[in-house]
Amino acid sequence: MRKLVLYACLAAFSAYAATGAILWAAQGRLIFEPKRSLVVQPDELGFRVVDITIPVGGEKVHAWWMPAREGGKVILYFHGNDGNVSTSLAETALLRALGYAVMVVDYRGYGESDGTFPSEASVYEDAEAALGFLTDRWGFAPRDVVVYGHSLGAAVAIDLAVKHRDLGGLIVESGFTSIYDMAELSQKYSIYPVRLLLNQRFDSIVKVPRLALPVLYIHGTADETVPYRMGVSLYERSGGRKRLLPVPGGDHDHNADIAPAALARAISELTGSPSTGKLAAATPPL
Repeated sequence: MRKLVLYACLAAFSAYAATGAILWAAQGRLIFEPKRSLVVQPDELGFRVVDITIPVGGEKVHAWWMPAREGGKVILYFHGNDGNVSTSLAETALLRALGYAVMVVDYRGYGESDGTFPSEASVYEDAEAALGFLTDRWGFAPRDVVVYGHSLGAAVAIDLAVKHRDLGGLIVESGFTSIYDMAELSQKYSIYPVRLLLNQRFDSIVKVPRLALPVLYIHGTADETVPYRMGVSLYERSGGRKRLLPVPGGDHDHNADIAPAALARAISELTGSPSTGKLAAATPPL
């Protein structure tokens, strides 16, 4: 009987250890859900979209550039963990309607970007490359670039804004505090030492105190994916001139549909206005 108990314990421990090893090795697959196929092509849209190729680490990142009618503030937009540039059009509709030029970036592993599968390190590199493309190649002043991130993209945007204090502003929508805190929401991970197993951390709550630029936090109070309290925590810990815009009844993805006027006012106040500043032509030479 003792041997049976011992064997059962060893089997249980082996299964536990094996599952922990799988979680460590495959956690990127739990975080990123890239889509390769574009659901729409630029020539099928009723507004101008320019395909952009950005070099990074011997590979290329694909982006869509949606020029404004006139020179003005540029929104560098980072989408969430799933989809690609073609599924982000609804999220950028309000920005385009307000008159901003918008660049939406597909991380490597997404859409038509190179790469096999993304990681925390690679998406940070892609964000740096996209910002460098706007400032170094196209000549936009950093103060005229506002970084906007939604969900996972919010963590990417926060990391970029911490490193570039001279940017024109940061907009964080539906942002989470860290991957550890997100894992804590799920009961199935509670038996594992999650903090020790994590190699993809996206630890925004540790980074936001170092922000030194204007920040707008947008979060739906009914968000069932990233709890509203996480947005509040980011706001409370944040450095820089900051504002929290709660969206009553807002969920994870449709805040602009629920409160377009409130978002429009808050975004315009953060940036000054779409046309503030002397910029290059609406569509710089490729």
